[in-house]
Amino acid sequence: MDLILWRHAEAEDSLIDHSRELTEKGRKQAAKMATFLHKHLPADTRVMVSPAIRTQQTAAALTANFTTVPTIAPGASVHAVLQAVRWPNVGGTVLVVGHQPTLGAVAAQLLGCEDPSLRIKKSGLWWLSRHHDTSEITLRLVITPEFL
Repeated sequence: MDLILWRHAEAEDSLIDHSRELTEKGRKQAAKMATFLHKHLPADTRVMVSPAIRTQQTAAALTANFTTVPTIAPGASVHAVLQAVRWPNVGGTVLVVGHQPTLGAVAAQLLGCEDPSLRIKKSGLWWLSRHHDTSEITLRLVITPEFL
């Protein structure tokens, strides 16, 4: 199974967290990453997205075919994210568009880090793979829009 963690792009500051929209810079970040993903994602990738507006807009730069998952909203636990994607019980590729610090904590747990505070930059992407015949996890890629 491949698990791709994509943090939402840069968003406006607002007191109402769930309604924050992407900035112009954020739209450009999301578009750059979407172009990269179009070249590398398997056709059958499942895309799961937080209900927050900024994550919906980030995912929409890639596809209209995504599932909104309330349990991966801002403040979600690592357990909630892994349960939503059914890690590690489902094969294929799952792309999660979500939030920091949750996505960094997911990456830290899967990679066996003692410090659960890995930071995923805005519109950054972490691609992890779990080998089907072992429990070994490989970090395949970490990239941010400024490198594209």
